[in-house]
Amino acid sequence: MTHFNEQGRARMVDISGKVPSVRVAVAETMITMQPSTLEAIQHGRVGKGDVLAVAQVAGIQGAKRTSDWIPMCHPLQLTGVNIVFSDNGRDELYIEATVKTEGKTGVEMEALTAVSAAALTVYDMCKALQKDMVIGPTQLRSKTGGKSGEYIRS
Repeated sequence: MTHFNEQGRARMVDISGKVPSVRVAVAETMITMQPSTLEAIQHGRVGKGDVLAVAQVAGIQGAKRTSDWIPMCHPLQLTGVNIVFSDNGRDELYIEATVKTEGKTGVEMEALTAVSAAALTVYDMCKALQKDMVIGPTQLRSKTGGKSGEYIRS
């Protein structure tokens, strides 16, 4: 149990002996909403502004600040964060984050935090239009690098 100290209490894992490698993680989530809400986002008719532009920045900030949100995450020097939006043309907005670093620990949590921050921002900016939007599922789609190698969600 690497996340517990000799007293059985939580600790941040010591990664000082690990070899740095290029690490990439991709996470995704979706927001289900009324067609009229998605249309308002697509056509820039949300009173708070450009929803996807603000959510893009929120996702990037979320990735950069993951160690402030998640107690046992290491602060990482990220080398890239990209947030991509797509939709089904009806009632679902998809958010994908790709996060990269060259380091001693992975960026899975940073990618998951990025899509979560972006989705929460979409909700915040559109809640005046619709309060019953549903976020999720949120999931890791893939990761590469490190001792455990490659993971691809089936």
